[in-house]
Amino acid sequence: MMGNREVRLMQGNEACVEGALAAGMRFYAGYPITPSTEIAEICAQKLPLVGGKFIQMEDEIAGMAATIGGSLAGLKSMTATSGPGFSLKQENIGYAALTETPCVVVNVQRYGPSTGLPTSPAQGDIMQAKWGTHGDHPVIALSPTSVRETFDLTIKAFNLSEKYRLPVFLMLDEIVGHMREKIEIPNKEDIEIFNRLKPEKDSSEYKAYEIKENEFVPRMAAFGDGFKFHVTGLMHDESGFPTNDSQISDKLLRRIMSKVDDNVDDIVMYEEEFMDDAELVVLAYGGTYRSARSAVKEARRLGYKVGLFKPLTLWPSPDKKIKDLNEKTGKILVAELNLGQYFSEVERIVSDKSSLYKLCKVTGEAITPNEILTKIREVL
Repeated sequence: MMGNREVRLMQGNEACVEGALAAGMRFYAGYPITPSTEIAEICAQKLPLVGGKFIQMEDEIAGMAATIGGSLAGLKSMTATSGPGFSLKQENIGYAALTETPCVVVNVQRYGPSTGLPTSPAQGDIMQAKWGTHGDHPVIALSPTSVRETFDLTIKAFNLSEKYRLPVFLMLDEIVGHMREKIEIPNKEDIEIFNRLKPEKDSSEYKAYEIKENEFVPRMAAFGDGFKFHVTGLMHDESGFPTNDSQISDKLLRRIMSKVDDNVDDIVMYEEEFMDDAELVVLAYGGTYRSARSAVKEARRLGYKVGLFKPLTLWPSPDKKIKDLNEKTGKILVAELNLGQYFSEVERIVSDKSSLYKLCKVTGEAITPNEILTKIREVL
């Protein structure tokens, strides 16, 4: 114990479960897949101890469907997977987006495509998180860089999911998922928890998708609460029943997109270091950030003026901050375990493409600090 806080040696996947339980998760449905399997195993062990429910489904599609069902029944719900399973979940992720069903989807990324290297790290699902399901849909995706951040961002993922009524992605990678670190677990009273807004009990004409004054998401009843409502993946009116009305469909889609688009400043999180005199900023996320920070500290010791930027929220991307970084330093180096997926997003944001550099690695091994330091020397 440290003071009155618990200190433990914990794996990233374990911290994800502990964070989910602290956030109030009481339902988990999924299918085991490397390197996320520990999440399912620990949920199976710990959920019954707090009155929760665990179910292993027959496949990833069913796992996502059951997670949606658990949320509609009133429980904070989560599923976890890795690359191939994330692909299989995409149709039901779109269903959750349109039906405004809060849930958390954890993706412990591995080397792909296809079966690839199941036990090797990668960050190859970044664009799939943004564009994986069909049609326009709101997206929030978070990326932790440490075991403690995994704990904290899992809680944040549930809070954002409940607040904005949508599926939220927690994009780990194998490095963070299987890393073990000593972490200090915060006291319950120090953890901020957001619970979904429910309709007033005296409401006799509840409409499942009606927006109340001064609110931006519909209040959500649970199956079994005594309210009559309908849920469908078709375009629907305020009652939840299907409609072919083009104006109602347009209004619905624009509204669910605005939940993220109009609240970017509330959603986006990032951290920066060594920026006061930086002539180059290294942008890295997830497990790659650890190597980037070590490389930047060494570059500083050698006299290079290098800064460090860590986006904790990948989607929506921190557009304004990335533009500011480019204007301030003139050069951005993106390091990631893919062939440039987040680099392409930075490229979209920054008008001067000549100021952008990338370090991509797809060997199934982590990017080392020395590789990033070598690239810093080339750029500067």
